[in-house]
Amino acid sequence: MNPDLTQLPMGEGPLRGLVVIDVTRVVAGPYCTMMLADLGATVIKVENPAEPDYVRTFPPFVQGEAGQASAFFAQYNRHKLGVSLDLKSEQGRALLRELVGRADLLVENFRPGTMARMGLGYDTLKEANPRLIYVSISGFGQTGPNTRRPAYDNSAQATGGLWSINGEKGKAPLRVGTIIGDLSASFYAAIAALAAVIEMRQTGLGQLVDVAQQDSVVTLTEHAVVNYTVDGIVGEPLGNDHPFVRPYGQYACKDGFVFFGAYTDKFWAEACRLFGEPELIHDPEIDTMAKRFEETVYQKRVLPIVQRWCASRTKAELEALAGDAIPVTPIKTMAEVVADPHLQARDMFVPVQVDGAQVQAFGSPMKLSRTPVQARGAAPGFGQHNEVVLKGWLGVEAADYERFVAEGVI
Repeated sequence: MNPDLTQLPMGEGPLRGLVVIDVTRVVAGPYCTMMLADLGATVIKVENPAEPDYVRTFPPFVQGEAGQASAFFAQYNRHKLGVSLDLKSEQGRALLRELVGRADLLVENFRPGTMARMGLGYDTLKEANPRLIYVSISGFGQTGPNTRRPAYDNSAQATGGLWSINGEKGKAPLRVGTIIGDLSASFYAAIAALAAVIEMRQTGLGQLVDVAQQDSVVTLTEHAVVNYTVDGIVGEPLGNDHPFVRPYGQYACKDGFVFFGAYTDKFWAEACRLFGEPELIHDPEIDTMAKRFEETVYQKRVLPIVQRWCASRTKAELEALAGDAIPVTPIKTMAEVVADPHLQARDMFVPVQVDGAQVQAFGSPMKLSRTPVQARGAAPGFGQHNEVVLKGWLGVEAADYERFVAEGVI
């Protein structure tokens, strides 16, 4: 454990004592560092005094002590300490270098080359701290011909192939309805960072962790890569269909839709019994998985059967009838998700404090038996912990601190 941590608030969990400097904005980066904070790391979020993380302006808002506060910001920044530093100023960069000298990790999500131009690249900072793990999250990575291109989540979905295979069959492709490029890059960055921590503790040496949104999205395309490299098949949108199993998709019921996925012979037989038509198990036209997948047979025989089973029942009735026996699950609205007693029992919605207000946000899916994840916590106010971190931890003198404030360094 870093002995200087006695001057800082520490989390509880398996990463207790690990110090992370978070120089990230929006989601691809802040979510990575929040996962580390949930696991007990001490995360210091650095924001520009003149240009804070602009998701502080993203809706929805709650009424905080100083005005409107962003619930979106709170959802990705709980458990962090907030520090303001102008990295465009020499003194701001010097203070960051001091922070990094005492830290274990730095996470940044600027376009490649930006940190290096400020004298804050990995090759520079590792000289001062050979143990430093330097995590860089970007659109296209630190190497390759496209490394300097600007990127958003949509850029990754587009160039990683996911966009081209998503949407309704026979229609123009659709982006996935969430920021999956940002989120997946954060997941991979957290995994790689923890692997680097293990290596650092064994060897005493840090390393550069390079995670690209485009790379991350490619790994989410399931069958599409091998379908092309093996059979030359270029993936297209399939809607709610599946490329090689049926029935497996969305079906209408009395009050919405369900996912019905009883495509194996075992599950199909169980479904036939549950829905009161056991004679279908041995129907020679649909008695095997291969037969049920064949397009004509599926449209003529299987689809009408499943539609009939679902249409006369509600989501709750279908779940009660078949949910423990076969893959039949309601397609829930977000209102139903938040009210889900199973998710409530798993502590998947937690209160997060932001500027004195309370936001109900998603919790952590990571469940550790001996060192539980601490998903409840506050998001930092802008520069809220400047004194704790800069004066208390770095030892900045009071007169220098006041000068930094007056000069806009912090």
